[in-house]
Amino acid sequence: MSASSDPDHFFQTSHSLAESKRKSRKSKNKNGAPIRVPSKILAVIADPSHPTNAVFVAESAGNVRRVALDTDEKDAVYKGPTTPVTSIAISPDGQRILAGSWDKSVWSWSLSSRHPLVRYRGHTDFVKCVLTLRLGQKDILVSGAADASIIVWDIQSGGKLHVLKGHTRGVLDLAIDPIIHHLDENANHGMKEVIIFSSGSDREIRRWRINLDTAEELDPEKPILAHETSVYALRFDADGDLWTASADGTAKCLSRSREFGTDTTIPHGDYVRAVAIEEVGAYVVTAGRNEDVKVWDRGTNDLVHAFEGHYEEVTDLAMLGQRCVSVGIDGTVRVWSLKPGDLRTAKSKQDEEQHAHTADDAPVQEEGGISGVLTEEEERELAELMHDDE
Repeated sequence: MSASSDPDHFFQTSHSLAESKRKSRKSKNKNGAPIRVPSKILAVIADPSHPTNAVFVAESAGNVRRVALDTDEKDAVYKGPTTPVTSIAISPDGQRILAGSWDKSVWSWSLSSRHPLVRYRGHTDFVKCVLTLRLGQKDILVSGAADASIIVWDIQSGGKLHVLKGHTRGVLDLAIDPIIHHLDENANHGMKEVIIFSSGSDREIRRWRINLDTAEELDPEKPILAHETSVYALRFDADGDLWTASADGTAKCLSRSREFGTDTTIPHGDYVRAVAIEEVGAYVVTAGRNEDVKVWDRGTNDLVHAFEGHYEEVTDLAMLGQRCVSVGIDGTVRVWSLKPGDLRTAKSKQDEEQHAHTADDAPVQEEGGISGVLTEEEERELAELMHDDE
């Protein structure tokens, strides 16, 4: 067997080498007008002060970064954590940005000055998701973590209000029920009580009634079981139905009128990390490990278009009007227009490119060895030999 002199080839299987070449080739594409940041991106939200042309992203390097999409405006960077930041939220008063981290805490900064503020400590494992809301006259933070707990915090003081337990594995996402809540007439018509949905890696979706004084789970013996495995994302649409994204390869619409039973199943394929709803054109957008951002017709469940651009897993989506922003492990922010005319143009252009080029950018499947690298079988044999020498 001939040997390769390239040090990058040492101890690589033919599959891993081919996959590296595929990603290198695909990384050069300009689809979605990519904006690159220095590290992997794990989450994205719209900037509420500029909801059509700026986003905040959570980086694996520990930063939260504001990214302007249509101008050369310099990024604002919020620093502090030394571990990956997983999730982001803006306080109801618009004065703070908050972020969950692998360091088991939630960080906060002044949105304008970028100075660190309160740090919320109480979880015993990675914080995976955060959301904010106003109850009465208090701004509230809710966090979910890999320790299977949900904590409700007073944003101003940093104090814990409630600790909720029901999931048996990590909490992956949180969403506020937009339909069922009670107004507090003595607090400028803020909410007195809310219902929050949580999803986890135990495949369960649970519901919680929360106010300032008490918190309880609704139907703890009857969690919503719509998926076969982890539920990564929860999003409510304008009708109050709940959309989910799961590691089982599907996104689903859980109908309120059916007590959140499955109404629609979208077969995205592979792990689905994110789902977003575009109300004007009635589209559903899904994305995940297979790198594509897929647009579906909500009425027919037909695939309208699959945007190709990311060359690593897509981790999150955010809607900015009729534009969808996607972020991923490749460290890029990409923007896709969902206007019907732009979708038709994108599909036509992609069809032409695929017809003109035979290069395959799909993830490489395991196959036989390449001279100069190790096959999977050879790699196993080498591992056994190394183990025997110990």
